[in-house]
Formats: sequence, structure tokens, C-alpha cells
Amino acid sequence: MHQPARWGLGAAGAGVTVILGLELTSLDEMNPIRRTISEHGLGPDGWIFGLAVGLLAAGSVAIGVSLARKRLAGVFGMVALMGWSVGLFLTAWFEKHDWSVGPSTSGSIHRVGSIIAFVCLPLAVVIIARPWRHRERSKATLVAFGLGICSVLWVVFIGTMILIAAETGMQWWRVMPLGLVERGLAVTEVAALLALGVWAAARQLGGEGTVVEKADEIITPVGKPGVSGR
Repeated sequence: MHQPARWGLGAAGAGVTVILGLELTSLDEMNPIRRTISEHGLGPDGWIFGLAVGLLAAGSVAIGVSLARKRLAGVFGMVALMGWSVGLFLTAWFEKHDWSVGPSTSGSIHRVGSIIAFVCLPLAVVIIARPWRHRERSKATLVAFGLGICSVLWVVFIGTMILIAAETGMQWWRVMPLGLVERGLAVTEVAALLALGVWAAARQLGGEGTVVEKADEIITPVGKPGVSGR
């Protein structure tokens, strides 16, 4: 298993576990259908949520390092994946704001970071794991690609709801069960990221198709006419 990918999966898994724990322990206090995940960052214990998101971001960077070193991801895929990580770091550092009391710089940066993260990850997964790019297909790449497409559909749905809200004059976060939709998107995107991590960890250093190419170099001359030494 490639070391950066292993570290990345461990860090991302730890971050997800902490967030899941926060979700379960706050069911009596917070409505997951309407309240967003970032509300765990409010209050004196908000640093725990920030740490969890930071671990997820760091794990994403480590997975990206493995993908890059093994030449499994091109420039555009890596830029999108790093955009996801940067967005997560911004979300972790700048806490969510209560917009009912007016705007704030921290809240605006938090919102921009979350948008960057949620949009960049689906693009990264679809670009990196697209089946027609790789000579060999694995279950991890196919799962990642499928989850990437589902993530894109989530983003399109949210964008459509925002447009409907603009047309009707309603507040966009009231047009849909925002907390439930955000959690569905988050679960899908994190699962896609972990699938990429499993793929990166399982591949031999040197990139996709390296073993097949070496085998072709050995086998091809034997089958060619006039190479048998006659």
C-alpha cells in the first residue's frame, strides 16, 4: 500500500468518524433535516468540528499526492482535488455565521470555502476516475466515477433549487430541506474520495497500465515474424 494514500485514508477516516460522532450526539439539539453540518462548528466545542474537517482536508491532500506520484491524475484533476482541500481548510478555519444578524467576513469566507469544496470534488473524481482514461478498470475506479456522477447530480439539484428560489422570491435555503440535501451530498462526495484513496493505495508505483505495458514489451517480440532467429 502506498504510504501517502494510507495516511490519507487514515486521516480522512478519522475526520469522518469525528463528524459522525458529532452528528449522533447532537440529534436531540439539532435538526439534521434543516440544520447544516457546519453548525457543529458553533459554540465552545466548535474546534472539534474544525479539527475533523481539517483532518479530512489533509487526508485529501495525501491521497492527491499518491495519485500524482503514480501518474493516475492529470493536471486538471489535481487542481480540482486541491480546490476541494483548500475549500475544506477554509471551512474549518472560518466558522459558520448566523446570517439573521447580518453579514460577516468569517461567515462569507466559510460559505465560499464550502461552495468551492462541494463543486470541486465531483469534478476531480469524474476527471480522475473516468473509465475511458485508464487501460485497466478496477472496482474502486468504477465506484469512484459512479459516486462522482451522483455528486454532480446533487450539485445540479442544489443549483436548480437556488434558481427556483430566485424566480419565486423565496429564500433559497427554505426551498429544500437544506440539512438533508447537504448531508446527502457530503456522504456521496466523501465516499467518492475514499474510493479514490483505495484505488491509489492499491496501485503499484509507476501508474496505471505499467504492468500490462511491460508484459507487452516481453511478449510482443516473440510473436513477430522474422524475430525467431532464423
